[in-house]
Amino acid sequence: MTSAFLPVSLSVTDDSHKHEGHAGAAPGGETHYSVEIVAEAFEGLSRVQVQRAVMLVLQKEFDTGLHALALKARAPAAG
Repeated sequence: MTSAFLPVSLSVTDDSHKHEGHAGAAPGGETHYSVEIVAEAFEGLSRVQVQRAVMLVLQKEFDTGLHALALKARAPAAG
């Protein structure tokens, strides 16, 4: 994700332990994440456009076990 968006700020948290026993959870985790990203690449894009761009970059991870992503993404000027 860093090479795709060149973020000025990026925080990734594995929340999988909070979802043990739920749909999509797997032993060993790495299925549920929270991501906060601030990047110039999002300037002028709608919230939906930003989400689509991030999901497209992470498609391989979704195909190989990532089940859920809590996303907070914005351009630096968006506060």
